[in-house]
Amino acid sequence: MNRAMPFAMPRGLSRVEAARYVGVSPGTFDRLVEEALMPKPKRIRARLVFDRLELDAAFEAIGETQAVLNDFDPLQ
Repeated sequence: MNRAMPFAMPRGLSRVEAARYVGVSPGTFDRLVEEALMPKPKRIRARLVFDRLELDAAFEAIGETQAVLNDFDPLQ
C-alpha cells in the first residue's frame, strides 16, 4: 500500500515565499519588514527564514493599526 504524504505548509519561508504568502511583492515585503509591520527573519545557519506563524500574527495586526479608507469613508 503506497500512501502519498499530504502536503504541509512549511513553517519557515524564504523572503520570496513570505512575500507571496502575505500577498505582496518582495520589494513591498522588504519595506513592511523595515517598517516593523512584518517580522524580521530568523537565521538558521546561513539561511534567513520567516516564521509563518509570526507572519500570520503581523498580517492580522495590520488592519488594527492602519486606517483603511474605502469609497464610503469621508475624506479627512
